[in-house]
Amino acid sequence: MGEHAIKLPDVGEGVAEAELVEWHVKVGDFVREDAILAAVMTDKATVEIPSPVDGKVSWLGAEIGDTVAIGSIIVRLEVAGEGNSTAAPATESKPATAEPAAPAAPAEVKAPPVAKETAKPAPVVKAPARPAVGGPPRALGEKPLASPSVRMKAKEAGIDLRQVSGSGAAGRITHEDIDTFLSAGPQPVGRGTGLVTNTSVEEIKVVGLRRKIAEKMSIAKSRIPHITYVEEIDVTALEDLRAALNKEKQADRPKLTILPFLMRAMVKAIADQPGLNATFDDDAGVVYRHGGIHVGIAAQTPSGLVVPVVKHAEARDIWGCAGEVNRLAEAAKSGTATREDLSGSTITITSLGAMGGVATTPVINHPEVAIVGVNKMMVRPVWDGTQFIPRKMMNLSSSFDHRVVDGWDAAVFIQRIKTLLETPALIFVEA
Repeated sequence: MGEHAIKLPDVGEGVAEAELVEWHVKVGDFVREDAILAAVMTDKATVEIPSPVDGKVSWLGAEIGDTVAIGSIIVRLEVAGEGNSTAAPATESKPATAEPAAPAAPAEVKAPPVAKETAKPAPVVKAPARPAVGGPPRALGEKPLASPSVRMKAKEAGIDLRQVSGSGAAGRITHEDIDTFLSAGPQPVGRGTGLVTNTSVEEIKVVGLRRKIAEKMSIAKSRIPHITYVEEIDVTALEDLRAALNKEKQADRPKLTILPFLMRAMVKAIADQPGLNATFDDDAGVVYRHGGIHVGIAAQTPSGLVVPVVKHAEARDIWGCAGEVNRLAEAAKSGTATREDLSGSTITITSLGAMGGVATTPVINHPEVAIVGVNKMMVRPVWDGTQFIPRKMMNLSSSFDHRVVDGWDAAVFIQRIKTLLETPALIFVEA
C-alpha cells in the first residue's frame, strides 16, 4: 500500500487561494477515480475537485470555511502500489477527524495513604424553600433588581429577568434564582397563554458564497456614498409590445421579459452619458469609462446572490440580450456558471420580480458606479387630464456613487430610460 497526496489545483488564472466550501468525502471513505472530493470557491465561482486515482481517504487537510493556498495538499489517499507521497502529514494542518492526543502519564504516582477510620458524613442541612420560579411578570416599566453579573448570566442564557422571582432582599434576583429558573425548564411567559420562551441559539458559520456576499456588501456600503433615485414608469405600452412580440416570436427566438428592453434602453442612455458605464478605483483615484457595456444581472440562487454578466450588450439586439440572460440564469441556478460568466460587469441591474416592492435602495456592485433596480409592476389608476384610467406602472429604484456621479446626472440618466421604456418603439430606432 502507498499514499497518494492530492493538492489543490490551479482553479483560475491569477488565483492564489480558494475557500473550501464543501467536503464530499470523509476519512475512511473509498473513492473511485474522477469522484468528487471537495468543492472550493473563488470570485463566486464554485469549482469541484475530482480524485485522480482510486483509494481510501486517510486524511483531510482543511475544514469548511478555510482558505487554502493553490498547491497545498488537501487530501491523502491510501492506494494500491507506491503512490506519489511518502511524507507523513506532520507539518500539515491537523485532520478534522483526528482524536486529541492523550496526555503523557507520569512515571509513577503513589496513592495517598488511606485513613483507617472513615469520617462520619456531615449532617444534611435542608435548604430554605425558594419561591416558585416563573412568577407573574413584573408590572410594565418595573425594573428587575439584579447585579450586573446576574444580568449578564441571564442574557447569556436568554432569560427575561421579568419572569424570574427574586429571593434576595427587596426581591433582588440572585445567581441561585437563575439556576433554579433554568432547572425548571421553559416557563409560560404570560398567565394562561400556553406560550413558552425559546432560549435556543443556532450557530451558523458564514462560509462560501454567503461570506463572499457579506464581504462584497461590506466593501460597497463602507466605501461608496450612495445616492438613490426612484422614478415611476408607465410600462403599459411596453407590456403590450412585449406580449405581441412573444405571440409572434419565431422558433429560434427566446421569450422576452422586461429585462432585455431595459438593457437596450440602458445602452442608449449610456451613449449620452458614458460616465455611468464605469468602474472607480478609489485607491488610485481613477475612474475607468468602459466602451463595452457589460450588464450584470443580480440573480438569486439556492446558494445565494450571484451576478452573471451579459457581455457587450451594446452589440446585442433584444433577442440576443434575452437569450444570453436565459443562458446565464440557468447556469447560475445549476451552479455551472464559470468565472468568466460571473465577472467583468460595468453596470448592474437588480430585480426581485413579483416581490420587488414599491421601492428599494439597491447596493452598488463595487467597483461600479451605478445600479438600476426594477420594482414590482402594478396596475394603478392614473389621471389622464379628464379621468382616471388603469395603467401598468413600475418604479425604478437606482443607486449611484455620489463621489463621481452628481444627482443631476443620475436623474438625467433615469429620465432618459423612462422615456425609452414609455415609448418602446424608440428602443428599436438606431441612431
